[in-house]
Amino acid sequence: MAQNDWPIHGEITGPIVMIGFGSIGRGTLPLIERHFKFDRARMVVIDPVDTDRKLLDERGIRFIQSHITKDNYKDVLKPLLTEGEGQGFCVNLSVDTSSLDIMKLCRKLGVLYIDTVVEPWAGFYFDADADNASRTNYALRETVRQEKAKNPGGTTAVSTCGANPGMVSWFVKQALVNLSKDLKLGLDEPAPYDREAWAKFMKKCGVKGIHIAERDTQRTKNPKPMNVFWNTWSVEGFIAEGVQPAELGWGTHEKWMPKNARKQKKGHKSAIFLEQPGANTRVRTWCPTPGAQYGFLVTHNESISIAEFFSVKDKKGEVTYRPTCHYAYHPCDDAMLSLDELFGAGGKAQPVQHVLDENELVDGVDELGVLLYGHDKNAYWYGSQLSLEEARELAPYQNATGLQVTSAVLAGMVWALENPEAGIVETDEMDYRRCLEVQLPYLGPVKGHYTDWTPLEGRPGFFPEDIDESDPWQFRNILVR
Repeated sequence: MAQNDWPIHGEITGPIVMIGFGSIGRGTLPLIERHFKFDRARMVVIDPVDTDRKLLDERGIRFIQSHITKDNYKDVLKPLLTEGEGQGFCVNLSVDTSSLDIMKLCRKLGVLYIDTVVEPWAGFYFDADADNASRTNYALRETVRQEKAKNPGGTTAVSTCGANPGMVSWFVKQALVNLSKDLKLGLDEPAPYDREAWAKFMKKCGVKGIHIAERDTQRTKNPKPMNVFWNTWSVEGFIAEGVQPAELGWGTHEKWMPKNARKQKKGHKSAIFLEQPGANTRVRTWCPTPGAQYGFLVTHNESISIAEFFSVKDKKGEVTYRPTCHYAYHPCDDAMLSLDELFGAGGKAQPVQHVLDENELVDGVDELGVLLYGHDKNAYWYGSQLSLEEARELAPYQNATGLQVTSAVLAGMVWALENPEAGIVETDEMDYRRCLEVQLPYLGPVKGHYTDWTPLEGRPGFFPEDIDESDPWQFRNILVR
């Protein structure tokens, strides 16, 4: 598609402030240029390092080399976000900056806001004095949900809108609609914003749980050297979430819980966590290309938000149905080696951390989707099978993994512009059809696949195993112990 053929989805009438210019910031920039009308003179990018400043200089976009902190964020951001007339937009794609604090500032100023994760101020992930319950994404998410309850409505702030969390919540709804038709249940699709109807819809489809099932096969030209962490997206972000406790939305069909599992004591209590790091916790899962595979049970916001969103309650407020939901992530081979190295060294991160860009990679696909399981057709995977080659053709400065994230940021920005007074929202609460309409041109093949595989298959059979043969889709059978 030629540059002039890309659709303009709206106009940002005020300043645009992008916080963070790493791999996702670089990839989001050309999508903003393609799809929005805006005043380039009032766009500014803030980042602690100036590695890619040339991309901004050649576009005439202002750059501020600074680290946004708890002490300076108001002084730095307020004058930038309120410069001139119109409604500004804050695009927060950084690490070590409090999503909640910046979100609250933006809403106070009437500025639209979007991020890809509920990020805390620096130090949270590695606080040795904090207990594991307080280090979970559940705890981080609760701070945003409490703010939403305290200050409903108002200027739109889209929370956690990347590939996952984000896009996968839209995939879940599309997958459900596809599944219901194939099951011939005669169900009508729920209205876009009717949470209770969507929850009952999933229950009627017989879904016991959902894996955010991903396989990244992108390969580098050269082998990974020792004492270096390579990844196809933010290394800082992956390590941070990887050392958080493994975490999952906990379904009502589950009959067994690991000995080191812990329930949350506050809030909606739709999730549990394990007393072990997510990037060192393996689960059995399935993706179309590799078939059965191991994935890491890394904590993510969508594991909690999807489980809560699709919970059915009775008149007394008791949960009668909830799906189990968790990430099941097989990263690229270099990231696998990097994780082995990190945990083998007692959790000490490598001194060199690098995101592999589209020029360092040879080929491969990031196969990212949702596996809905336990229904009458066993399991159904629906998602994006974007290749590195196609990502290069579609947009500059990013690999396949990055484009799945940045195109979701684009979709979230479009939805916010079209719904500027929606308050604080997660992607589960947005119109999935509109968001996918914006994002689909960047996702490569987006398809659904049924499979007869269950977690009971593919076991060697030489050793005794503590499994539940009466129900293949129990977490007891999915967790690798």
